[in-house]
Amino acid sequence: MRNAFVKFSGKTVVITGASSGIGRQAAMDFARQGARSIVLVSRSEPKLSQLAGEIAHASPSCTAIPYACDVSDKSQVLKMGRDILDRLGSVDVLVNNAGFGIFKNVRDMSVEEIESITATNYHGMIYCTKAFLDSMLARNSGHIVNVASVAASFGVAGLAAYCGSKFAMLGFSESLYHELCGTGVKITVVSPIAVKTNFFNHESFSGRTPNYTGFALKPEAVSKAILAAANSPRLEIIVPFYVRGAVWFKQTLPYLVQPIVGAISRQKL
Repeated sequence: MRNAFVKFSGKTVVITGASSGIGRQAAMDFARQGARSIVLVSRSEPKLSQLAGEIAHASPSCTAIPYACDVSDKSQVLKMGRDILDRLGSVDVLVNNAGFGIFKNVRDMSVEEIESITATNYHGMIYCTKAFLDSMLARNSGHIVNVASVAASFGVAGLAAYCGSKFAMLGFSESLYHELCGTGVKITVVSPIAVKTNFFNHESFSGRTPNYTGFALKPEAVSKAILAAANSPRLEIIVPFYVRGAVWFKQTLPYLVQPIVGAISRQKL
């Protein structure tokens, strides 16, 4: 497997949402695949420090740098970008993974709850992209990997704010994909189905976990897709691959698919 990812040898990687779940697994995997430096970004400094220690033990040649930062805070993100570039000089791969969701009807959600999801999932991705994009363009090299969701293609009941943030992420990424053509900098979206992480630990899911989570992936499967994305010219990688058929079907025959998605996703509300 290592030969498939030789491009990570000596590379610097920044991962947001690195303290748990997909981000944590991706950090471990990038380290195993030869990354020179990995910047671990999340709000939880203790968890980041613990992960940095685990990476140092498992992959001694990789330097793991914990950096506590709330990606929904623009000033914190821009400072983080300056600090990392001053220290490391450049970033080869940026993984925008930080995100969360709240399982409620829109009528029961506060405006503040909707804003908080949008600020982390969408604005945080924009802030981090802006923090490193200019330096990548100056070097004509770099790859941005945005971790979205199949929810970027399917609106489901109870997750309107989350789906909206992922739809926005995919649209932003597609536009940027076209803008970056010929620059040497690439962007790829990884869109998994549900994943077995602490995403569903939020109190809003208590006692009514959506029925479609029975198909949830392990973080290892999504991490593998992230590493593949960081070496891919594609705009979007859907995980697992066969779900792309469902996305195509929904886009082609929405009047048939939307009633089915609505009926399934409403059952737990």
